[in-house]
Amino acid sequence: MQRLFIHCLLLALILPATAQQRTDPFLDSLLRSKASPALLRVLDRPDSFHYQLIYTRIDRDRHNQPHFRNFYLRVNALDYFNPASTVKMPLSFLALEKMDSLGRFGIDKDTPMLTDSAWSGQSTAYTDTSAADGLPSLAQYIRKIFLVSDNDAYNRLYEFLGQEDINRRLHGMGYTDIRITRRFVPMTEDENRHTNPIRFVGGGRTLYSQPAAVSHFTFDFSHPVFYGNGYMDRHDSLIHAPMDFTRHNNFPLADAQLMLQSVLFPRSVPPASRFHLSSEDHRFLYRYMSEYPRESDHPHYDTSEYFDGYTKFFMFHSGRTPIPSFIRVFNKPGWSYGFLTDIAYIVDFKNRVEFMLTGTIYTNSDGILNDDKYDYDEIGYPFFREVGNIVYRYELERYRRYRPDLREFELSYGPRR
Repeated sequence: MQRLFIHCLLLALILPATAQQRTDPFLDSLLRSKASPALLRVLDRPDSFHYQLIYTRIDRDRHNQPHFRNFYLRVNALDYFNPASTVKMPLSFLALEKMDSLGRFGIDKDTPMLTDSAWSGQSTAYTDTSAADGLPSLAQYIRKIFLVSDNDAYNRLYEFLGQEDINRRLHGMGYTDIRITRRFVPMTEDENRHTNPIRFVGGGRTLYSQPAAVSHFTFDFSHPVFYGNGYMDRHDSLIHAPMDFTRHNNFPLADAQLMLQSVLFPRSVPPASRFHLSSEDHRFLYRYMSEYPRESDHPHYDTSEYFDGYTKFFMFHSGRTPIPSFIRVFNKPGWSYGFLTDIAYIVDFKNRVEFMLTGTIYTNSDGILNDDKYDYDEIGYPFFREVGNIVYRYELERYRRYRPDLREFELSYGPRR
């Protein structure tokens, strides 16, 4: 009896720390049964690589309505990973939503958007050489975010939206673990709370003016997060202590998967969890989530650097050959501090296959952060490529009662080749 009591007491102490983790034996078994020795070495070292995966199986009914089932591998909202550029995805959705609410001022996503400066650390944006007309706009920023994950474009959306409104809106939609605290440029916490004045112009006059703003949003920083053995500070000095991520952006993997699903398949989530986007907004997002840099004229990219798989981690990133024309990946990845993350919906139009994959991994064998020496090429990208191909081959062979009609996602892309 005493031994049983001690066993139950130990369980009570252990469960709160582990109950958040979700793993489905099916996904673990699928990957291990097909894994190369290199992938098995990663899967066998979860404490080193902090990987998390969600495979979303999509089955259509006779009316072509999609039904979703998630399979998890080590998914845990308390196991922090730095989301890096994946946070650009919700800001793109929110920016289009906000722009639609300002239509009464005669502006839209293509209206020239001029950013002024009103606080320390802020910078102006009056031109954009990547645009056909040389002027910045919300549409151009979002294009650059999805085509090559442009950091300045994210900063401008952050300033348009404001830190407080970003977090209040996302929390109100049910994403209460999301935390967006900063731009992607060195700034203090106070500077990140202040956002720039912005003007939308046309016909030689200001159509809409948004004043500078300051955020009073209260963040939950009660869960300290540290990674690594040391890090390089902004002066390139090595600090012999773990790096503190407690006040960095946070975007749990399950939230990321559901958010992409909510935009690709709005009716699959409750109305309160949907972004208020028009059908034109959806088509715009679908195009630039899935377009390749070689298909874009404005912005124009050097395709030797920005190859097809540049932002397509699952299945393709490590290869520099063009992605097959019958496959499209609608996604948003992120990479920083040794963390690689991707949120993807993958479609094969020839074989009528669709599925979602969402994943993250930490690859930093020397334990030093912010030194630009990570194991992306050796471990990270091969991990995503192999996991993606294992699931894709499984999907090719999986029985479906009803084959999906995927014409909604067959789009026209840019003129470049």
